[in-house]
Amino acid sequence: MPVTGAIALSACSGSPQKPVDAGASSPEQAAVTAPEDLMREHGVLKRILLIYREGIHRLQVGDPAPTQELNAGAQIIRAFIENYHEALEERYVFPMLEQAGKFTDTTSVLRTQHQRGRGVTDRILAATAAAGSAPGQPGRDALVRDMTAFIRMYEPHEAREDTVIFPALRDVMPAGEFRDLAEVFEDEEHRQFGQAGFQGVVDQVADVEKALGIYDLGQFTAS
Repeated sequence: MPVTGAIALSACSGSPQKPVDAGASSPEQAAVTAPEDLMREHGVLKRILLIYREGIHRLQVGDPAPTQELNAGAQIIRAFIENYHEALEERYVFPMLEQAGKFTDTTSVLRTQHQRGRGVTDRILAATAAAGSAPGQPGRDALVRDMTAFIRMYEPHEAREDTVIFPALRDVMPAGEFRDLAEVFEDEEHRQFGQAGFQGVVDQVADVEKALGIYDLGQFTAS
């Protein structure tokens, strides 16, 4: 995976400790389910959309283009969201619902949006590839259009998955297979992203937010 500037997208070392619920009576009760895993990964997507929004704002008001940070965000989209998260959806989640005849129109649209999203990410990566390079006005306008289109598509996309697709997964899978799917997801997560896994990716997102000055949650509090 490429590295842009000082923002490295390689997996961090070390194994994060998972919190344990002292009141849980069994490991199964404490385990994260496959839908919960996918939903928390959507949190990463949401944070990248905020990074894109900040980039759009700076480009529109004439500030220097934050190409390094936008490229780092797009790399996370490519590696974690498109190549990992969406691949799990297309390999495991959508087929289970389609075989059961549930939400087939929705999964068809979601697949199409995955494909279109890859095309948009290709353009964002290409437009921000040269660190320190200042794109001209046509390039700035095109980058704004692409990030705006990505946000517009993925906000309803992830909302529909979180509220319709993921909750339905439990209904179409035998209980044992449903539990085992979480292990499949976790194994693939660590295969692709090392021992740090999800937490390592969250740390990468935080680095980009800090570089842009949007990490402090307090700055988003309504007045």
